[in-house]
Amino acid sequence: MGLLRHHDDDKVHFRMQEKLLAVGDDYWIEDDRGNRAYKVNGKAARFRDTWVLEDPNGREVAEIKEKKLSVRDTIVIHCGGRDAEVKKAMLGIRDRFHVEIPGGDDLKVHGNIVDHEYEIERDGHKIAEISKRWFHARDTYGVEIEQGSDIPLLLAVTVAVDALAHDHG
Repeated sequence: MGLLRHHDDDKVHFRMQEKLLAVGDDYWIEDDRGNRAYKVNGKAARFRDTWVLEDPNGREVAEIKEKKLSVRDTIVIHCGGRDAEVKKAMLGIRDRFHVEIPGGDDLKVHGNIVDHEYEIERDGHKIAEISKRWFHARDTYGVEIEQGSDIPLLLAVTVAVDALAHDHG
């Protein structure tokens, strides 16, 4: 599939589609061999948008919900018994998001979010990179995640950031 410019054994690679977040639509996240790794199931709820990240057997691994009526746009992620909140940073020239993980290490997301060229960091260390440069197709982008990282959480953060960046200007 030619996912990346290089193939590191210490990283896990996925392919995602732009416009991934149409509520009511389902999309597959593929691994670097083209296998269906996770399904993003868009569910239309009454007051908020919700996406469920499922493994290939249909088991829910994360729930991603838009939090309505908050001061700034927020998406809540329930993943593996833990919660996280993805919020757009209030200030800054570049697109930035903050992922609050109660009882855990928060994450910072920064770069060109709209064009899918950004990084996710924990304690100043890059643990994931998102890029369209690795593909020739216009509507496809890659997610490269460091081995040992919480893959479902980082994919859920990517879905949440995409929703906040594209659905809310």
